[in-house]
Amino acid sequence: MTKNIMIVGVGGQGTLLASRILGNTVIGEGYDVKVSEVHGMSQRGGSVVTYVKYGEKVYSPIIDEGEADVILAFELLEAYRALPYLKKGGKIIVNAQQIDPMPVITGAMEYPADIEKKLSAVADVTVADALSAAKEAGNAKAVNVVLIGVLAKNSEIPYEKWVETIKTTVPPKFLEVNLKAFDIGYNL
Repeated sequence: MTKNIMIVGVGGQGTLLASRILGNTVIGEGYDVKVSEVHGMSQRGGSVVTYVKYGEKVYSPIIDEGEADVILAFELLEAYRALPYLKKGGKIIVNAQQIDPMPVITGAMEYPADIEKKLSAVADVTVADALSAAKEAGNAKAVNVVLIGVLAKNSEIPYEKWVETIKTTVPPKFLEVNLKAFDIGYNL
């Protein structure tokens, strides 16, 4: 059985590191893994989407609408945008943070209201204050690893395997803060 996980966020939030940690962890568990990264205007704070598929044998990294088992969202609006990709009975793990896209910053649009409510009306949603958790760990940029911790807690893969992968994937100078961030996310 193949598992489809869609990671969505805004450029600069660390979605690519999160996908590497996830991919490396499931490879370590013996799964075939395919990862596809879709960059929008990621350098300018635009949407970034990563597909991670794993199972006994995976032929394509692309996740079509209605196929995602899990959407791991680093920002509320990005979770809402990804909603059509979630399969019936799927799960959304979302950071409670709001990052205004350019049309909102310029005043051309308003940030949509009640996104948490709209998501919860149609899916199993876990909302995490990952930004506060990352700050507690020592670095606001560790939101990505906090969310990986939440995902790990909801997975069948043992805690120790995730920690091993973080130790081999994260640069040494950021390791301590990322291990703290993972633990906080895992225990949220």
